[in-house]
Amino acid sequence: MKLLVTTLAVAFSMQSFAWGPNGHRIVGEIASKHLSAKAQKEVRKILGTETLAQVAVWADFIKSDPNWRHANPWHYVSIPDGKTYKSIDKNKKGDVVSAIEKFTKTLANKKASKKERNEALKFLVHLVGDIHQPLHVGHAHDRGGNSVEVEWFGEDSNLHKVWDEDLIEMQKLSFTEYTSFINHASKKDIKSWQKDGIQVWVKESMSLREQVYEIVKNKKKYGKYKEYTYNFVNINDLNKRLLQAGIRLAGILNKSL
Repeated sequence: MKLLVTTLAVAFSMQSFAWGPNGHRIVGEIASKHLSAKAQKEVRKILGTETLAQVAVWADFIKSDPNWRHANPWHYVSIPDGKTYKSIDKNKKGDVVSAIEKFTKTLANKKASKKERNEALKFLVHLVGDIHQPLHVGHAHDRGGNSVEVEWFGEDSNLHKVWDEDLIEMQKLSFTEYTSFINHASKKDIKSWQKDGIQVWVKESMSLREQVYEIVKNKKKYGKYKEYTYNFVNINDLNKRLLQAGIRLAGILNKSL
């Protein structure tokens, strides 16, 4: 029975991954290409031989460790329609907004231990990606789309997984190839995106939620070839969120390191 409970707990946490491994690696890889020379040097000191792309999925992998179970709420925040982050009752265990703010301070604290700064950096690489996935600023009633069943090319999936993995994997690119395809932000965009505060990131994700749910709300519109139509409608916004996450992550690291 104990084994079954553990297995179910791991399976549940696996369903909550944001962007999937490739998506998070794309965010880390993009960030690495926008670091200052000083930040690059500090990242190497903190991570050693590992890169931002390599550590980008660490925060998901540790969900399988019971000692890290307390960190699960840090990956998301639930905000109902018509509400803002500031107006909701906060989870006492934390959320993705408070976690990003916490780890940004830890990373910038030169008096923090090497272990603390290492974990802070690895969490930041991951969580900045998470908050840019619209369903990680989602609805509590359907667990950020995890409870919304969808058929994807004949296989059972759910709305959360479609945005985490299915759309990205549909492009048939490695994370380095994907990065090369989308890493073309203008200097104006980079400056603007890095200037935006975390509450702007939250609002941006919320603004995409309506179109994210269209595949289940308007089945006639998507019809027989729903996967291709849904990809056509959403892939540019998905790519923009990955790009914004990577560039904003670089902005945090350039300031904090």
